Amino acid sequence: MLKNIEIIGLMSGTSLDGLDIAHVAFDFSAALPTFELLHSETLPYSDEILAKLNVAKTFSVPEMLMLDKEIGRFYAIKVVDFIKKYKIDSKIIAAIASHGQTIFHQPENGFTQQIGCGTTLAFLTGIPVINDFRSLDVAAGGQGAPLVPIGDFLLFSDEADAFLNIGGFVNISFKKGDEITAFDICPGNLPLNKFAETLGLKYDKNGEIAKNGQLDDSLLKELNNINYYSLAAPKSLGTEWLEKQFLPLIPKELSPEKKLRTITEHIAIQISAVLNDQQLNSVFITGGGAHNNFLIECLKQYFSGNVIIPKDEVIDFKEAIVFAFLGARYLRNESTTISSVTGAKLSLCTGVYHRI
Repeated sequence: MLKNIEIIGLMSGTSLDGLDIAHVAFDFSAALPTFELLHSETLPYSDEILAKLNVAKTFSVPEMLMLDKEIGRFYAIKVVDFIKKYKIDSKIIAAIASHGQTIFHQPENGFTQQIGCGTTLAFLTGIPVINDFRSLDVAAGGQGAPLVPIGDFLLFSDEADAFLNIGGFVNISFKKGDEITAFDICPGNLPLNKFAETLGLKYDKNGEIAKNGQLDDSLLKELNNINYYSLAAPKSLGTEWLEKQFLPLIPKELSPEKKLRTITEHIAIQISAVLNDQQLNSVFITGGGAHNNFLIECLKQYFSGNVIIPKDEVIDFKEAIVFAFLGARYLRNESTTISSVTGAKLSLCTGVYHRI
């Protein structure tokens, strides 16, 4: 079985802040695998692609198929440029492990969709591609998410009791006895970025606008009473839920500053509720939200445990590292999902392999 594997991991989250590329070397010779992040970079989408991704849910089938190929070509161009820039020998790359761009996530209806054509990516780079890591789990009755916990507990197990990623949505993983539990807690950067954009900004840097905004107690109470938060895991969130269940609760007449302040407080309350209910003593935070100083300040007000913020390369590239890890496990014919996390009938070696 393969013991030393180099993979290029690709991650693009729901907040559409760019394509994360991570060149990672894994060593499987010990009981717990180790990794080294050799090169990493975040590359923005063009305005043209962003405009399409923002309305992709409305596309016809032919339009969606064309966008799937276009994203595959975009990934390929960026990977080839990345390989050239860092003088990587493409022959030593065992595979590209690509999350793809989520367009639909409806496990309750039996499907999830991440575009970024694997066949196109493999052909244009000359490197095998593993993608579509979620669909098999959904077919087995699971949520198809979250997938990162297997990396949390095999690559970062010594860091904390719980692992939190604040991306477009906030997800957590932790151990209860010998069983790993993980789920999406609440929205994260998606609504914050949406309302920052009404002020002409891509995001609220360091949470400064929210910090200076006024809290709306009535809205905060309504958000905290959303039914999803009372559901038992496994559970996951998608942009469909955000648009139908969350955003309609926010009064249009509220100022962007009030919206940002109140949603930030809401996120901190929901995160801390889980941490406190599970009696967790420490949490390791990654994702773009880890850079939101005000959100972290709010969280520390509600959670008395240890909040661990790692170095920037882990904050920004942990998910790309973990998808590279999933690719390596696929090549080793090891499970890439945890049934106790996703709710599937069994843990599975998920992914679709593309080669020339």
